[in-house]
Amino acid sequence: MPVIDRIAEYADELTALRRDFHEHPELGMQEVRTSGIVATLLREWGIETHTGIGKTGVVGVLHGKAQGRSIGLRADMDALPIEERTNLPFASKTPGVMHACGHDSHTTMLLGAARYLAETRDFDGTAIFIFQPAEEGLGGARAMLADGLFDRFPCDEIYGMHNWPNGEPGKVGVKPGEAMAGADFFDIHIRAFGSHAAMPHMSKDPIIIATALVAQLQTVVSRNVAPTEPLVLSVTQIHAGAAYNVIPSECTISGTMRYFDPEVARMVRGRIHDLAAGMASAYGVEIEVENREIFDVLVNDETLSHAMLAVAAEVVGKDNTVVTPDVKTGSEDFADMLRVIPGAYCTVGHAGTVPLHNDGFILDDDILPVGASIYARLIETRTAA
Repeated sequence: MPVIDRIAEYADELTALRRDFHEHPELGMQEVRTSGIVATLLREWGIETHTGIGKTGVVGVLHGKAQGRSIGLRADMDALPIEERTNLPFASKTPGVMHACGHDSHTTMLLGAARYLAETRDFDGTAIFIFQPAEEGLGGARAMLADGLFDRFPCDEIYGMHNWPNGEPGKVGVKPGEAMAGADFFDIHIRAFGSHAAMPHMSKDPIIIATALVAQLQTVVSRNVAPTEPLVLSVTQIHAGAAYNVIPSECTISGTMRYFDPEVARMVRGRIHDLAAGMASAYGVEIEVENREIFDVLVNDETLSHAMLAVAAEVVGKDNTVVTPDVKTGSEDFADMLRVIPGAYCTVGHAGTVPLHNDGFILDDDILPVGASIYARLIETRTAA
């Protein structure tokens, strides 16, 4: 069965809605406009709507024609702090903010499914539409959980999806079991002693210390972790100084760790602290390490992964579904929801190969009715299972 006919009929409206979200991106916990549009549309379609969950999160509840199971569908709404460089006619109008990860499409696909299901109600049980804020490292899933998400809206299963710019439109993949990495963010603050740039011998130069520490951090993966263990440790920011002729007193190094084994993660956290302490002692400065455990490892339920693929095959064809063999070192806070409710998370391929989180990323709008149809079929299929 291909894309649902009714959803195909309003595909142009979905495209317009997605492009509007794209043109007006909002960072995590600031999705006031986006969540307002979501809530308004859900109410227009006769869906019971709850707002302010996890600050800017929205939940819609739709009951089917008979008693049955409760199935959750989740989409994220936030954008990234990136200056868009696509030159699209509907490019971001918000300086320094861009939907470079496709969350505008996730929100639109879930709305497309909600509209169809509200029109037809050809399912048993209850559909729970979860529109989550702040997926990009700001704890949106945990905020919704702290607000009693699944106590207020119990779910038997939950599903999510992510667009994937792999140049294979309609290719749906699921990795059963461990699928995406857990993640930490870290900041290392070096407090040293500045001087005039013409008299560097008078300083304890934090930039020299920072560059030495960055080099040492790169040995953690290569010299402390088995080559067969998937692990990433990346330094992504260095901040110091404000003048050409001043050696600053402070420097901050920031980055991320991605892991699958919690014991390995604990060891790496310890090594970061040890290396920082060694550098502080060697150079006679203060170095403080601040670590935040942001994402859990995403674990898909084995049985529900295959159930999701079977539903996707009804939309894209069996030849376009695949059990993904490899884990991804990207992270996703849907993992926090999957720790509470069993479910699965898939990727849906689309045209274009510019990667996610790139300032030139362009989404293929043809994915919208595909994702909406998969979401809708999950409700029609799994509520009666």
